[in-house]
Amino acid sequence: EDGIRDRSPSRGLGDVYKRQLIGSGIILLKYWFSVSADEQVKRFEGRINDPTKVWKLSPMDVESINRWEDYSKAKDNMMEHTDTDFSPWYIVESDIKKKSRVNCISHILSKIPYQDIEHETVELPERTPADSYERPSRSRFNYVPEIL
Repeated sequence: EDGIRDRSPSRGLGDVYKRQLIGSGIILLKYWFSVSADEQVKRFEGRINDPTKVWKLSPMDVESINRWEDYSKAKDNMMEHTDTDFSPWYIVESDIKKKSRVNCISHILSKIPYQDIEHETVELPERTPADSYERPSRSRFNYVPEIL
């Protein structure tokens, strides 16, 4: 035993159910997106100060600031009891959202077995623009403003 994982064969009905899922061919991946306390406070402050995001901030979010350690203990306890060799948890460091998402997607893809599929080579023909069509002025249409 490494002190974190209990490597016993089963710890209850949850393990039986997970084994049945996996045995039926389902690829079971469990991810925990880990955000530091400081980053979480920054995100909450960002929501408070942004009228387009304030709706995302719930009373439970506000309360969670004072319960950070309680939630961390509960998460650590859950991990201790549900992280197994046959169905491990994968922790994704998530202070930087884009980086965490790309890392997680890459990890998911690395866990799914696949084989290259042979396919015919596709060649695009050269585009020959039609001389007879003139597009209408852009001013006639409503375009979504580009902010990025």
